[in-house]
Amino acid sequence: MQELNGTGVALVTPLHQDRTIDLTGLEKLIDYVLDGQVEYLVVMGTTAESPVLTWEEKMTVLNHAISYTKRRVPIVLGLGGNNTTEILQKLPEVDTKELTAILSVSPYYNKPSQEGLLYHYQAIAKQSKLPIVLYNVPGRTGSNIDAATSLQLADHENIVGLKDATADMNQIATIAKAKPDDFSLLSGEDSLVLPAMSLGAEGVISVIANFLPKEFSTMVRLANSGDYTQARKIHHQLLTAMELTGSEGNPTSIKTGLNTLGLMGKTVRLPLTEGSEELSRKYRAELESLNKGE
Repeated sequence: MQELNGTGVALVTPLHQDRTIDLTGLEKLIDYVLDGQVEYLVVMGTTAESPVLTWEEKMTVLNHAISYTKRRVPIVLGLGGNNTTEILQKLPEVDTKELTAILSVSPYYNKPSQEGLLYHYQAIAKQSKLPIVLYNVPGRTGSNIDAATSLQLADHENIVGLKDATADMNQIATIAKAKPDDFSLLSGEDSLVLPAMSLGAEGVISVIANFLPKEFSTMVRLANSGDYTQARKIHHQLLTAMELTGSEGNPTSIKTGLNTLGLMGKTVRLPLTEGSEELSRKYRAELESLNKGE
């Protein structure tokens, strides 16, 4: 799906100190990442702290993002989980007119078989008015969507892509080799975007693009154009920043970085806790280094 190639940014959800939704902070973040020329936004992915937001809060953030973005870029909604029936019940409540696709994380905790994963996604794709992007992140879900299952799902007319956060280059290569041409293979690991793209991925749904959207999206576009020499230079420049965005967990770490830019507070909801002052110091030092071109 062409609209999903390039850099999608998995938006965080800014919060006030009392842990209520900060819609002004959301507007600042959207302006910042769009100025950085990312190709699309992902609202309510796991980076958005979606597990600790109510359905009403999720819809508030989504609708505000849609209204504020004013169709400047496509928007993808994160809607997944380990209760297939509940997802099917929620789908009709989503106003799909302004959305491009749904990113659906695979079931977590209950560890379904490959057959269970197949039926789960087929049920969602059958009912959804929007095309579905699979999201495979075994480190969070406890189970892997095998390459064979991904490829079988890729043949479904309403399943258009896969965000792969396995860090398994052999699995990525296997999918890239056999997938349909119009099925978007996307990296879910910022630090492994270039290896994944060298094997056939067309883009990324990124965390660090909240923080350094211009630099990161430029790198991805260079890779998509085949200029890996210049893309690799940017990747090397961003190595430390990519390490920082995962150093105290996600989205704690990326919110700490965004706080150093003055875009929002560091507030997260329990069971997450705020990033440390030491992490803030490291972010400030890294920004200073990047500004000097080091």
